[in-house]
Amino acid sequence: MLYISKKSSVRGMLEGDSVVLGPSTIGEGSLIGVGVIVGYPSYKKVKELMAGGKVGLESYDEVSEGSKIGSNCVIRSCSVIYERTVLGTGVQTGHNVMIREDCVIGDGSVIGSHSVLDGNVKVGRNVSIQTGNYLPPKTVVGDGVFLGPFVVITNDRYPASRRLLGVEIEDNAVIGANSTLISGVRIGKNSVVAAGAVVTRDVEPGKVVAGVPARVIMDREEYEKKKEEYEREG
Repeated sequence: MLYISKKSSVRGMLEGDSVVLGPSTIGEGSLIGVGVIVGYPSYKKVKELMAGGKVGLESYDEVSEGSKIGSNCVIRSCSVIYERTVLGTGVQTGHNVMIREDCVIGDGSVIGSHSVLDGNVKVGRNVSIQTGNYLPPKTVVGDGVFLGPFVVITNDRYPASRRLLGVEIEDNAVIGANSTLISGVRIGKNSVVAAGAVVTRDVEPGKVVAGVPARVIMDREEYEKKKEEYEREG
């Protein structure tokens, strides 16, 4: 079903049936895939509509505050972007991505298929988030960060508690596949978390950590030398 709010501004292209709610804006040169929903209202609003028996796109359109999608973005099929979320220029999503309300995604960043940004997440510029990542509320990701497939970030050390602490990943850090970052940790600038690691404490800038729990095994400088040797072998 194609539903475009009269309050929205769509300057990009639509592949087919999509939904654009509220005063959402879609920048010039952007592509919106089939089955994408832009400006989906928060759960609190939907719950209120359910209580009043007013569920449906027209009701959602009335209450949505809209999303902002910059120019030259690619939002692939079946992705859902909630209200009050802002995507910069050249942002791409894979298929079946969910970005909840109040997220900010910087220019040139990529959000891989089946990833979830679960509301109030800040992602910097030129970030590469691979398939199947989970970023909970209060996560902050700096510029140039790489998150490998199926990274899990947490925000609650003693679930389910009422005290949530976000994880901060500083610029140019590399987080390996299937690693887990425990609530409240800071991953320093230019640091590396090895695949499968469980990070329970802060990682200093420029360090490489591995294991369960993660411990320092080398500096980023040594890591880069090993990477160069590996690439030459190919």
